Amino acid sequence: MQEISSKSPEESQVTTRYIVMPDHANHYGTAFGGVIMSWIDMVAAMVAQRHCGMESVTASVDRLTFITPINVGDHVVLKGSVNFTGKSSMEIGVQVTKEDPYNNKVVRATTAYLTFVALDANKRPCQVPKLIPQSIDEIRRFENAKLRIESMRDLSKKLKLKKEVFS
Repeated sequence: MQEISSKSPEESQVTTRYIVMPDHANHYGTAFGGVIMSWIDMVAAMVAQRHCGMESVTASVDRLTFITPINVGDHVVLKGSVNFTGKSSMEIGVQVTKEDPYNNKVVRATTAYLTFVALDANKRPCQVPKLIPQSIDEIRRFENAKLRIESMRDLSKKLKLKKEVFS
């Protein structure tokens, strides 16, 4: 069996920037949530691909929280990194901030957690490099991701039990 490598979150981080244009916005002059979601998914995909070095697909958007509106003309900064890895899956966290280009005020606008799965040449899930968090912030994100994953597993079990009761 092939030895799977390890990587730190820093090795696969991605940061990108956009400017919100009128075609990205609704009639209130704020960015459509779907536009922000698509940017998040693209950043998360790049992070996943950089981490495992192969095709990776979105398995789920586990949490997406819109904190404050993003206005036309704001600069949007998306920072993504791997928070946790399983056997073939990766939790990717993406933080979205908005910057006012005239006064340099930076505000967190959105946070998201997505699960990606690595695929081999036959489009089947395959093993990903183990994540080795190093900084205090990376360790915190790793531990928080473990809690989210455990919570989702518990909820899934409860929902299956409830389904059986009502079937």
